[in-house]
Amino acid sequence: MLSVQKAPAISEGPATRVLFVCEDGLLYAEENKAKLCERIRSFPEFGGKAEKSYSLAAPAELPLSRILMVGLGKKEELDSETLRKAAALAVQAAMQAKESCLGLHLPDLLPEAQRESLITAILEGLVLANYRFDTYKKEAELRPLERLLLLTEEEPEAGLSALASRIEAVCTATHQARSWVSMPSNDKRPQAFAHMLATAAEKEGLGVERLGKKEMEALGFHCLLAVSQGSDAEPALVVLRYTPEKPATRTVALVGKGVTFDSGGLDLKPPSGMEGMKMDMAGAAAVAATAMAMARTRPSFNLVVAIPIVENMPSATAYRPGDVFMSYAGKSVEVMNTDAEGRLILADTLAWIAKEEKPDLMVDVATLTGACMVALGDHIAGIFSEDVGLSHALAAAGDATFERCWPCLSPKTTKNF
Repeated sequence: MLSVQKAPAISEGPATRVLFVCEDGLLYAEENKAKLCERIRSFPEFGGKAEKSYSLAAPAELPLSRILMVGLGKKEELDSETLRKAAALAVQAAMQAKESCLGLHLPDLLPEAQRESLITAILEGLVLANYRFDTYKKEAELRPLERLLLLTEEEPEAGLSALASRIEAVCTATHQARSWVSMPSNDKRPQAFAHMLATAAEKEGLGVERLGKKEMEALGFHCLLAVSQGSDAEPALVVLRYTPEKPATRTVALVGKGVTFDSGGLDLKPPSGMEGMKMDMAGAAAVAATAMAMARTRPSFNLVVAIPIVENMPSATAYRPGDVFMSYAGKSVEVMNTDAEGRLILADTLAWIAKEEKPDLMVDVATLTGACMVALGDHIAGIFSEDVGLSHALAAAGDATFERCWPCLSPKTTKNF
């Protein structure tokens, strides 16, 4: 789907070509592109402003449909997120035009110190935007493009093609996570969702282990089982493993909250609070997709992913406020609110992974509390860790991808992974 190639002549495909335009400077050294960008930039309705586009119909004698100019704002303020959004805007415009292929001319006058990070952002914008969740629609209004081309003036370097392959591997795993999150809860009840994760993981060559209710009872997952007992759907625990070809000395563990629907239990949520609760398994989707991406990109460390999957439902068998359960770690837990179910299923899973795998690093990903949105808003995640170095590393990774995070530090240790 995504590839890098030397730009063909203007008389050849792809049908839609994209050029980036700054308000106050050029990004292309080639004379024809530079002249075209200068001319279109002078149009007051466009001006090269960020998040604006201008479409030119190609002459009838050329096989092109259009040339799309996408604005980036001031050149000195150019950053990764601006380019990421601009590439996404180009893909969306090509989708709306019913095109099947898009060719984006890579700017050759990018700042050298930022060149790799800026190209990475362009590739991410292209692939991430080329996605639609339309499984439940009879007719899709827009369809993803079949081909995305990054066009260069010279034959592309091997490193650029390798970067494109890596970005596609990671971003298409993101597509899979989004599809799982968007799927309605009736189609991803715990056992069904466990099967989806296991099937997808096996296709990527990951090791897969599935534990059911009996196995978790034997292990002592009493907190997790308490959450699940109000539903007629049995819980599941899915464990995915990635092992590199060469023996590794480090192990990373990821744990993802997989509540496929959260009604709040007997402490029932209001209707407005329940509308989006099909997404309460987003942590599970994220860590499973991460494992898939790692199977494709082959890092040098071991990875183990644990995903507890339940429904939190009210019924005559549901757990109650005031109930006390013994966790896997041997600590008694009193339930004060049945809508705090995430803490219970994660407590057992985290303790089990810590004991069985003894990872060097463990990260839990969860849609755990609305209080985080009260503090940070809808678009920033909270990081809670006793490891200052890890907190800042995760925040830096979030800055690089514009998946912003805020370190809510409780510094007891300062070790780094």
